[in-house]
Amino acid sequence: MMLPIPRPSSIAASFALAVTFSLTAHADTTLRFAHFWPAGSQINQQIVQNWADTVAKESNGELKVQVFPSETLSKAAQSYQATVNGVADITITAQGYTAGRFPLTQIVELPGISKSAQQGACIAQTLYDQGGALANEYRDSHVLFMFTTGPGFINTRDKAVEKPSDLAGLRIRRPTNVVGELLTSLGAQPVGMPAPEAYTSMQRGVIDGVTLPWEGMKTFRLNELADYHTEMPLYTLMFIATMNERAYQRLPDNLKKVIDDNSGMKWALKAGEVFDNVDLAGRKEAQAKGEDDHILTIADPLNDPAWGPPLKQATDKYLNDLEKKRLPAREVYQQAQAAREKCATAGDQPTSEGLNAS
Repeated sequence: MMLPIPRPSSIAASFALAVTFSLTAHADTTLRFAHFWPAGSQINQQIVQNWADTVAKESNGELKVQVFPSETLSKAAQSYQATVNGVADITITAQGYTAGRFPLTQIVELPGISKSAQQGACIAQTLYDQGGALANEYRDSHVLFMFTTGPGFINTRDKAVEKPSDLAGLRIRRPTNVVGELLTSLGAQPVGMPAPEAYTSMQRGVIDGVTLPWEGMKTFRLNELADYHTEMPLYTLMFIATMNERAYQRLPDNLKKVIDDNSGMKWALKAGEVFDNVDLAGRKEAQAKGEDDHILTIADPLNDPAWGPPLKQATDKYLNDLEKKRLPAREVYQQAQAAREKCATAGDQPTSEGLNAS
């Protein structure tokens, strides 16, 4: 039995349909962007969504970004690996949530490195751009930009913390192992958990307080629970915005350029500016509670007779532990100090309140 031979017009129509389908399938690319901040937060709206909208506009709609806030695509502690594995195409997460994976990067968390989020972002991006051992910690992903929080400090529910001995026996949420070591040196009992879990834990009495910057206190509603704030530059939390390497390499050159144009120091400083602004709003929110809220400011804890010795000891221990593993910790620490001077004017705030006034 002879099969019917397709007419030329049918072949042409089929070919046109295939071409049309192919063009449609490749007309735009959707990137899945995972992070842990709430959808209504200023971090999501002014950093993540702003970046997504900018990329879409500059690519003339060829790049679309689908944002997954509130850990809906990946938990905070697994976000980096989820992006490496392709579960997400892009993520923003804290390096310290993946314990031990970015030890040189976490040097930026140590006290005395940064006084604001914009300065911290400048320092973090500068260190990455210099290459070397720190940049090698990210060989398995395509880094977009680095940034930090403003100064993180101790916030407690029922007890004022004026000196390290006041922390004895208190269970304090810590974001990373590095901050945990700082808290241990001060006499507290650190409890590890990502920021989204802190409200419920503090509400139920699982923890007595948290270490967070003002931004985190506002974003995760912890100003509702904490009445005492020992405001000092105890640590700075590092963040990375990074992309799955295969997802980046699959893009045509014109779309790679859009991604490249929205990477690096420009976006690091934009993110830092948002964090600094939310820090100011978070502090004002706490102050609005009036007499029920208590803020004790220690502008320079490293040179404070009570706080300085244990913090310096914890810093030395962290650097020495890395050196024992043959990591150039002292070298990176010195580079961070040099970057701090270079970035000294980043994020100067026109305010007479809080740590940024110093």
